[in-house]
Amino acid sequence: MSLLTPDSGLLFWMILSFGIVLIILSKYGFPVIVKAIEDRKAFIEESLNTARKANEQLTNIKEEGERIISEAKEKQNAILKEALKEKEHIIEEAHQKAAAETNRQMEEATRQIREEKEKAIREVRKEITDLSISIAEKVMKEKISRDNSQEEIINKMLDEMSFNKS
Repeated sequence: MSLLTPDSGLLFWMILSFGIVLIILSKYGFPVIVKAIEDRKAFIEESLNTARKANEQLTNIKEEGERIISEAKEKQNAILKEALKEKEHIIEEAHQKAAAETNRQMEEATRQIREEKEKAIREVRKEITDLSISIAEKVMKEKISRDNSQEEIINKMLDEMSFNKS
């Protein structure tokens, strides 16, 4: 017997044991292995689909985020414009109120000055009148006489005074 050529009995038993192992493996082993490979393949495909969906969702989320940011910037600009308009309106309103208050105070001051002036003029006139009357009394006591020239002067003055009052 040679080492390189197997015996026919050994060859028979080897083929028989290989066939039995092959049958047992094909009946019980291969289906489990094939099922595990199919499950693994399905899991990998499902994982790939999930990853694709996640990438699509991420892309959608990024786009929506950019849209939301854009809308927020637009709203921010609109709010800032509205705030500026409101600020200008408040400032204008304050200017108008200040101008109105200034005008009112100026009118009040002018009225008070006019009243004070008229009061001062009345007081000065009263003082002048009182002084004139007292001077006239003193002058009249000394110089009054019953002649016709004095009476004519007095009548003329009375006529002028009544004419000026009219």
